[in-house]
Amino acid sequence: MVKFTGYSLITSFTPFPSIILKNHHRLQLNLCYKNSTKSRSLSICTQKRQLHAKAGMGAGQYLPPLFSVAPMMDWTDNHYRTLARLISKHSWLYTEMLAAETIVYQQGNLDRFLAYSPQQHPIVLQIGGSNLDNLAKATELATAYGYDEINFNCGCPSPRVAGHGCFGVRLMLDPKFVGEAMSVIAANTNVPVSVKCRIGVDDHDSYNELCDFIYKVSSLSPTEHFIIHSRKALLNGISPAENRRIPPIKYEYYFALLRDFPNLKFTINGGINCIDEVNSALKEGAHGVMVGRAAYNNPWSVLGHVDSEIYGAPRSGLTRRQVLEQYQIYGDGILGTYGNNRPNVRDVIKPLLGFFYSEPGNGLWKRKADAAFQHCTTIKSFFKETLVAIPDTVLDSPITEAPAGRQDLFANTKGLLPPPYERREQEVAYA
Repeated sequence: MVKFTGYSLITSFTPFPSIILKNHHRLQLNLCYKNSTKSRSLSICTQKRQLHAKAGMGAGQYLPPLFSVAPMMDWTDNHYRTLARLISKHSWLYTEMLAAETIVYQQGNLDRFLAYSPQQHPIVLQIGGSNLDNLAKATELATAYGYDEINFNCGCPSPRVAGHGCFGVRLMLDPKFVGEAMSVIAANTNVPVSVKCRIGVDDHDSYNELCDFIYKVSSLSPTEHFIIHSRKALLNGISPAENRRIPPIKYEYYFALLRDFPNLKFTINGGINCIDEVNSALKEGAHGVMVGRAAYNNPWSVLGHVDSEIYGAPRSGLTRRQVLEQYQIYGDGILGTYGNNRPNVRDVIKPLLGFFYSEPGNGLWKRKADAAFQHCTTIKSFFKETLVAIPDTVLDSPITEAPAGRQDLFANTKGLLPPPYERREQEVAYA
């Protein structure tokens, strides 16, 4: 049994009810900070927290994060997470990174940034920042929304993040601050906290330097869970996309961390693209696996196998048509709720652009979608105009067998493990 601090693994499964709603109720997303004073807003958010607690099983009773969807800026928004949860009941979903300053300075409009439907549990909020006061206040405000974990971004190489002072992956160069930040975050929430990081930054990419970061952060804070992107980050001007491709993957660093920090939990991230490869990582001893672009670009094939292939739940028998029927209800219910025609049809449909990946009719559907974006004002009308491109056999077939992955992905990992980490106590002693 895999054990995660703060989580319990349910070892027996009973058939779970379909997440497809039998009655077409709209998902309730706008529950707090609507036309209210600050004091009244906090009271309403307390009610929201109670609502989320009743809606889910509670953080301690969810299945552990054996599989999670990576936080991706501009991608893992409310729309995508709604789609993901319609497909998979047990995947852990991460929000896109939200700056602490955004939360602090948008207290009258927090629903737009923090609200989500109760069906999205288990869900993790990722926050970023480099100001301890703002991190504390942001965590306190976000806690009212009932997230199941708070994750701190120490891995994003985007110029929008890493280039803005000491922020994102640059924080790996200051583990003392990260330890302080994690202590502040933990002090202002009642849920587990975690760190997402790379294996190094620029020339600071030795295994010992990675271990120093892990050791210092975990020694200075209650952090017991680290998500490790198994590439280093290069901050010399290459793009985030190039940072996901150019630095070599070193899975051996991840598995060495399992050896050298047996009291901590580590989730592996980077270069894992299908459920077969997820299971390979788990068989090699990974505590959890996080998948990013593959879960976004091909959600049906990736997320559709999580519950049965990773968690052992009975197959749901879901079809794409059933998912789209429920997503339409969500989409038409949320159009325009942010004001200024946002979200619009294009915003809501964006997570579906990989829904028919490699299926017959996919190319024609996308061309019809481009045309429909110009004039469709509802999700219902958009589907009516575009889904004629997709054969009924694709729309009405349940999820098929999981595709095979690369058999040699972790083949040489054990033989490449670096020497065991030797803690240098003088380096973690602070005044």
